[in-house]
Amino acid sequence: MSQHSSNHGHGHHEEQHSHGSLKSYTIGFLLSIVLTIIPMVVVFNGLLERTATLVVILLTAVAQLLVQLIFFMHIREADQPRYNLMALILGGILVITIVAGSVWIMSFNSVVQ
Repeated sequence: MSQHSSNHGHGHHEEQHSHGSLKSYTIGFLLSIVLTIIPMVVVFNGLLERTATLVVILLTAVAQLLVQLIFFMHIREADQPRYNLMALILGGILVITIVAGSVWIMSFNSVVQ
């Protein structure tokens, strides 16, 4: 008979990483709800002018992104090299480049016509 070790992990690593507690998920969920309700109330009730409303929407969207990354995707908890964070940053740069380029082309197109 072959020797068996006492660790029957079925292919899992010996050290286990927690993926968040009920408390952190609840906090993230509540923050997500609040950050969704804020711009809805501002828009539906017409509380601010157009520019201020756009700023509120943009700021709450960025805050919502950070909440999702921190509380649900666990970006800050990685002990390994941060390849997923680097991939996320590259994806963000690509999206910003595509959106900015599209807006630039569309604004130039309206000048030409």
